[in-house]
Amino acid sequence: MKKGVEYTGIVTKLSFPNKGEVDCGEEGIATVKGVLPGQRVQFVVSKKRSGKAMGRLREVLEKSEIEDVEPKCPHFGDCGGCSYQTLSYENQTKLKCEMVKNILDQAIRTDYTFEGIVGSPVQWDYRNKMEFSFGDEFKDGPLALGMHKKNSFHDIVTVDQCQIVHEDYRKILRCVLDYCTEKELPFYHKMRHDGYLRHLLVRRTTKTEQVLIGLVTTSDSNYEEQAKLTELVEALENLDLKAKLCGVMHIINDGIADVVQSDETRVLYGDEFIYEDLLDLKFKISVFSFFQTNSLGAEVLYSKAREYIGTTKDKLIFDLYSGTGTIAQIIAPVAKKVIGVEIVEEAVVAARENAALNGLTNCEFHAGDVLKCIDEIKEQPDLIIVDPPRDGINPKALQKIINFGVERLVYISCKPTSLARDLEMLQEQGYRVEKACAVDQFPCTNHVETICCLAKNETLGD
Repeated sequence: MKKGVEYTGIVTKLSFPNKGEVDCGEEGIATVKGVLPGQRVQFVVSKKRSGKAMGRLREVLEKSEIEDVEPKCPHFGDCGGCSYQTLSYENQTKLKCEMVKNILDQAIRTDYTFEGIVGSPVQWDYRNKMEFSFGDEFKDGPLALGMHKKNSFHDIVTVDQCQIVHEDYRKILRCVLDYCTEKELPFYHKMRHDGYLRHLLVRRTTKTEQVLIGLVTTSDSNYEEQAKLTELVEALENLDLKAKLCGVMHIINDGIADVVQSDETRVLYGDEFIYEDLLDLKFKISVFSFFQTNSLGAEVLYSKAREYIGTTKDKLIFDLYSGTGTIAQIIAPVAKKVIGVEIVEEAVVAARENAALNGLTNCEFHAGDVLKCIDEIKEQPDLIIVDPPRDGINPKALQKIINFGVERLVYISCKPTSLARDLEMLQEQGYRVEKACAVDQFPCTNHVETICCLAKNETLGD
């Protein structure tokens, strides 16, 4: 195969997160993203390294047999957010389950129980947070607000009919886009580093039905009078939303990188936070708080994690990479004490506030890198829970976790390939996987959570 040349082949295999192996017969095999097993596809070779070809999908010529439904969302195919809308939910979960099991089977050295996949209670309207981007759908086109176009860094698709969010999101997006278009406000150009509009953040709780909105712009004072954001707030207040509008914020971000961050936050209306209920606990959430994006799915995930954790009475538990302390607080009522460690200081502040809100006095949260922070904690854990970022656990931090020698360890992962890598080290140093399962938090996408329960070899069967 040659770089820049177009080829046609059949997708014979799919690997996480969405890499297909395409067989082109005598011309060879290439890896192509964004495909499904059984599809006949056309692609162009974009990279060639060590004899291995990487291709960029041009067109799906023939559908796969597992593509058994029509996409519900009119933006599917253009928007880069969803991958599996042409699959029934049964086929989506089956595909994810197979990918996770294949990864674990290759990483785990002994017999273990794979419990399959636990589905999400809802498949549509499930996301409780969205970060929409301002831009244009094509060069010099009209203002757009939504998600990045599939395989594009610059182009934005206005997703005002997105089906994985509640209709309130769609109303808010359309209101903000129409307002900014009318005011002729320019979006921030990532290459030129000029302009005004950057992102729209929307959080909507599922059970309490509360909405929080953040408009992210640069600090360019030339547009402040033109924007008249008090008028935008009035327009948002007048929307016929099912949920209660609790707060609107103007977030200033002058960073060059295309990430959502705050140099300054100005409250235009209401509060900076909302509340959500999860497994009989209440959580205070800001626009930047880490919180599972599928509230009902999170209850399934944490219930399964609690099942894997087992008996916690009279035990001291470490919750590492604890975020806003959700898992810690779910376990705390049936544990002696839970100590959480999280590098994001704002998340730790939120965790402490939430623990107080729920009347939990046996939770303790530390702000810092797990690698350094666990050296400063004098207490010894009886059990450890880890829920690291997508890249997994730093090997030096993992070694320190292993050195505690706890009888049981529960690993929650949003990237099974990172989990598989960390399992190698855990198994080399005396741990054995007892059981594992996948939990689908993200219907219509290729993402999936995985939970593993590990025990020290000498404790198995006790």
